[in-house]
Amino acid sequence: MAYNKTKQELVKDVCPLKYDLPPEFAERMKRLLGADYPNFLSAYHLPYRRGLRVNTLKCSIDKFTQLFPYAITQSPFCAGGYYLEEELRAGADPLHHAGAYYMQEPSATAAVTILDPKPGERVLDLCAAPGGKSTQIVAALKGSGLLWANEIIRSRAQILAQNIERCGVRNAVVSCTDAAAIGKGLSGFFDAVLIDAPCSGEGMFRKEPAALSEWSEDNIGMCARRQTEILEAAADTLMEGGRLLYSTCTFAPEENELQIARFLNAHPDFELVDLSGTSFGRPGFSWAQVKEFSDQAYPCYPLQYTRRILPGDGGEGHFIALLKRNGTNAVLYGGYPYITNDTNSIRFYSLYKECFRSPESGIPQTIGDIVRVVPEGLPSLRGLGVISAGAAGAEICKNRLEPCHAIFMAAANAEDCVSVLDMNADDPRLLSFLKGETIDAPGCSGWTAVAVYGIITGFGKVSGGILKNRYPKGLRLRNG
Repeated sequence: MAYNKTKQELVKDVCPLKYDLPPEFAERMKRLLGADYPNFLSAYHLPYRRGLRVNTLKCSIDKFTQLFPYAITQSPFCAGGYYLEEELRAGADPLHHAGAYYMQEPSATAAVTILDPKPGERVLDLCAAPGGKSTQIVAALKGSGLLWANEIIRSRAQILAQNIERCGVRNAVVSCTDAAAIGKGLSGFFDAVLIDAPCSGEGMFRKEPAALSEWSEDNIGMCARRQTEILEAAADTLMEGGRLLYSTCTFAPEENELQIARFLNAHPDFELVDLSGTSFGRPGFSWAQVKEFSDQAYPCYPLQYTRRILPGDGGEGHFIALLKRNGTNAVLYGGYPYITNDTNSIRFYSLYKECFRSPESGIPQTIGDIVRVVPEGLPSLRGLGVISAGAAGAEICKNRLEPCHAIFMAAANAEDCVSVLDMNADDPRLLSFLKGETIDAPGCSGWTAVAVYGIITGFGKVSGGILKNRYPKGLRLRNG
């Protein structure tokens, strides 16, 4: 259902509200929105719309739209973002396994669009799991610079690392620690920071109706206090002139405009960037509109420079504010102690040439029983809860090395591989490969990439025209 339909056409698509909004929430929204409240409420009668974003690290937008067999409609929030117009089980789709796209609520892509990361920049995603915004950031970096993606909950950090690997990322660090540790250990390191802050989740009621039962004004207050701590830590990591983007998926002013007012009051070296030229959403609420939700008096900052996306704006609930640091900041981080002449790193170069034609980007480093290819210009990783850095290149197996899944996923395209088995999505061998089975691979030999329409989805080793499968067990299809 496209959002450019007429009102009469939209009426036909309207579905009944299947849940009741908490009365206290409804009353707060009436106070906040005033005469616009009926329009806000009417959006809850429209069906929730799923979306996806093309991963341009592995597939161009033009190529994806030609290959993707499901109906999609362009979203207004980023160039490669789309609404899904029919059901899709992404976990069974070879293009999803290959990392060609990321399932992402359409308006959730807006924050990175506004942050606008540039190639060569160092960017921190401080509350990063499950990885939608992280993989969007690193696609914008186009293989240069560095993404540092942090998640405080260990299980979610592991999912984040898996999604970064699936999307073919080479220049990222994934960590699992609190914001304060990042702020202390990486002072002045980043050009840009994104905080997709943990929040009360009011904007997710249509996507996750279970959030309705968890809503309370006490939870809003708890979230606001946690967001204040995260913002304080994030400010420490920015260099002079750096950009800090703060976003939530909630409507509560205490977590949005008032949070920004509090931060600006405590940090006169930051300024609020005017987002009024943004092509989507609507202006944030002014101080006059939100001050009744505060028990403190702040200077009258132009809070309408921020941006809000309401359910009637083509997405769910989002708030976005962009801040710029004008003041200087102490640089306290140390450099990573690269070791470039150990035996395994030297062996890795030979193995890499067996697998790929393109020159290696990054520096091989032996970390435990894995040779990882890590980016140049890393800071010290000590004490920051790092789970992974760069891409896993090879596993150390006694006196030999064997390539890892991640290094094949990080290859730009099938043409970069010495040996490749490239198949269409309807080739039955591709489904067998994703199940972990042995398949026929005529004309291939040695370490061989497996691709769908030229997009690499894994690898195996071919001998006598038969590919022995190396697709990771945890990723394999179990049925269908």
